[in-house]
Amino acid sequence: MTTSSKTPLLDTIAAPADLRRLKESDLAQVAAELRAETIDAVSVTGGHLGAGLGVVELTVALHYVFDTPNDRLVWDVGHQAYPHKILTGRRDRIRTLRRGGGLSGFTKRAESEYDHFGAAHSSTSISAGLGMAVANTLSAKKTHVISVIGDGAMSAGMAYEAMNNAGAMHSRLIIVLNDNDMSIAPPAGALSAYLARLVSGGTYRSVRETAKQLGRHLPKFIYDRARKTEEFARNFWAGGTLFEELGIYYVGPIDGHNLDHLLPVLKNVRDVDLGPILVHVVTQKGKGYAPAEASTDKYHGVNTFDVVTGIQVKPKANAPSYTRVFADALIAEARQDDKIVAITAAMPGGTGLDIFQKVFPARSFDVGIAEQHAITFAAGLATEGFKPFCAIYSTFLQRGYDQVVHDVAIQRLPVRFAIDRAGLVGADGATHAGSFDVCFLGILPGFVVMAAADEAELVHMVATAAAYDEGPIALRYPRGDGVGIDLPAKGKILEIGRGRILREGNKVAILSLGTRLAEALKAAEDLATYGVSATVADARFAKPLDQDLLFRLAANHEVLLTVEEGSVGGFGSFVMQSLAEEGAFDGISARNIRFRSMVLPDRFLDHDKPEKLYAGIGLDAKGIVAKVLATLGRGSEARKNMIA
Repeated sequence: MTTSSKTPLLDTIAAPADLRRLKESDLAQVAAELRAETIDAVSVTGGHLGAGLGVVELTVALHYVFDTPNDRLVWDVGHQAYPHKILTGRRDRIRTLRRGGGLSGFTKRAESEYDHFGAAHSSTSISAGLGMAVANTLSAKKTHVISVIGDGAMSAGMAYEAMNNAGAMHSRLIIVLNDNDMSIAPPAGALSAYLARLVSGGTYRSVRETAKQLGRHLPKFIYDRARKTEEFARNFWAGGTLFEELGIYYVGPIDGHNLDHLLPVLKNVRDVDLGPILVHVVTQKGKGYAPAEASTDKYHGVNTFDVVTGIQVKPKANAPSYTRVFADALIAEARQDDKIVAITAAMPGGTGLDIFQKVFPARSFDVGIAEQHAITFAAGLATEGFKPFCAIYSTFLQRGYDQVVHDVAIQRLPVRFAIDRAGLVGADGATHAGSFDVCFLGILPGFVVMAAADEAELVHMVATAAAYDEGPIALRYPRGDGVGIDLPAKGKILEIGRGRILREGNKVAILSLGTRLAEALKAAEDLATYGVSATVADARFAKPLDQDLLFRLAANHEVLLTVEEGSVGGFGSFVMQSLAEEGAFDGISARNIRFRSMVLPDRFLDHDKPEKLYAGIGLDAKGIVAKVLATLGRGSEARKNMIA
């Protein structure tokens, strides 16, 4: 295809097949236009910008060299997948990214045939790619599998487990290591690119293999020495000893922004079968957009912004974020107790521990993308009398559940789990929602599980966790800003397993866990207009339950309703189990109770604004009112209430 350099080439690309009809000399223009389109789109939607800008040339090269979607392309995490989405038929919807009903912020199998594996948590691409590669072998298919993984994601144990397995199986798998932090080895310009082409090319490989075959006929000590010399010489220039020891052929490092370097190497590794091959590509996060390049986080995650200036639109905050409140409260406790230490798994900014680290650098630990290690590391600290606060998003804590059970809970070690992003998180969708932590922690013997109803309660719960040494304890809180309540000067230590009543009524009791409390209080006011008197209580603890409060509410009200920002099997289930054991549903107790539980629905919820999601599933004041009226047999009024 012959195209004028002034013609927008991106306009001619509806799918990668169109890209592959272009000349190689046109690809630099495609990359420039793709980078500009990515910047413009994210300026409208917000999202993850820096990672995508860093892989523009790599994305173009991969789709140009490989026959996608027949060849399988697996992106790790998905933060870098926006340019991929633009090239694979979704450009017309790219400005719906992370919005209700729009494109996902990650790769998603249900969204496109080019998204071969859903990405959310990091370090999965090699495992998934290996599964696809083995499937190809079993099916006698000749398609290629390419797994793209970042240097940060490579720090997770799962990536090494997958590479070890891949090397042992000698499967046909191409791993592209996107090194955007210069964390392994810097590129050496033209010399590095030349060596990468050399070691991935046929001549070098045939000479090397011939030498190996001849060497096996030599005395063993001579062969071993020759082999070590060859490995040393090659790795002196190119790096990769670790990968070679795992049985993975290493190529690189090469400049990930130079198509003249990328294309020949990718073609070479495409056209040979050496088993697993790792291509080490060095890129710059935020490449090609000056504000991102100059930013300390390279515009990892951004709000909407002005393309010319790079200035982000900051939403007006009426209250500090829960994350900031947690950080400040933990700093206050740490000033009084030098045994308090803080641990995060590659999310210091997201958890607020970057603030803690500035005050207590020697007592702050970022262990990388390694939640399993973070938890057992915290357990080790706890055995020596320290007070570790392990700050991990709810969704990421799932990755370390075995360690929570075996290394913390069974040993009753006082590890403090600060669980950020509890409940629905909005634009990041189902993969990042904190839906299950109350369930999977609440079933563990000896675990204390707290949920903050507001930012003041969070301050008290940090103080409570700091003082609690009897075993593991968790405090959960949502993403976003607080409700604007005045913060206490100092956190008070709460009595373990004791809730509180905020509003007294006599007909209906609403027992809330977490930040749905504000909606429960609004619902109580609305119920009063229907002539329904409602008590509102804050459980504070999912475990241990406040049995005295629970049975008092059950005995003195016709209806008991629990409300929580978690899945079925959590707080509401614990309450129902406790009531059932006391005979509250069979006439044994002083009074039967009509019990209902409001939880997240039994499905994964797509991305949207949290307030819209909660309203859509009925976990807002209107939904609570409707549930109460329906339970009282006033369903028609409930339906009118939902419509109003």
